[in-house]
Amino acid sequence: MQAEEILAALSAAAYAVARVVAFEDDWSLPGDRPGQYRIDLVADAAACEVLLGAGLGVLSEESGVTEGDRQYLAVIDPIDGSTNASRGLHWYATSICVLDEVGPYVALVVNQARFSCYEAVRGRGATRDGRPIAPSKVTSLADAVVSVSGYPPRDIGWRQLRSLGAAALELCAVADGSLDAFAEWGQDGLGVWDYLGGMLVCTEAGAAVGEASGRELVVRAHDERRSPVAAASSELLTELLAARAESPHRRLRR
Repeated sequence: MQAEEILAALSAAAYAVARVVAFEDDWSLPGDRPGQYRIDLVADAAACEVLLGAGLGVLSEESGVTEGDRQYLAVIDPIDGSTNASRGLHWYATSICVLDEVGPYVALVVNQARFSCYEAVRGRGATRDGRPIAPSKVTSLADAVVSVSGYPPRDIGWRQLRSLGAAALELCAVADGSLDAFAEWGQDGLGVWDYLGGMLVCTEAGAAVGEASGRELVVRAHDERRSPVAAASSELLTELLAARAESPHRRLRR
């Protein structure tokens, strides 16, 4: 499949989620596990129908792996930041990253509250609403506005701190320069569906991405967790990784 075909399928899946969200009246109804909402399951079913129908395999936060032996695997979080959505906070997204035999190939992250769309194709850069994006030029933690998932135990010298509740969008905000860095500060707090889409957007935009313990970020298993860290520059990434390694951490429920 060509990248354009895949992007069309991902856009259709995100639109299917948008239709579900538009008609949801009660976000309080629980799903099948702690922290899950009924709308997560409904959105997942709508998106997976589109992705599977397009010939893609699926690895979803909500439903696990389906047709995982297909050439292209779509890693999806139908609603990243569903607690934000349930509280009326306009910071939640559909995040999809398609893997091929090499690794991350195509990504789409859509802010479902504001209908802003990030796209990335390996080797072709990244865009927001069709326009090329690039990270800020910040190289020092002292100058950086940093967003985190988890509980940093202390101020480690950043300029300002944020905790926004949707990792996919936070990574994309690093890619377009709205934030200078993002760090997962929990103990293996994020699944691949949380970060792979935003990670490809970051790397294609020119941001630097690493893992807090030096592990591989691209995994194809539903039960593995990682601690991604992204920054506007390699210098800032090095400084943030060092600070992350020196500080204890606690997992944040998202």
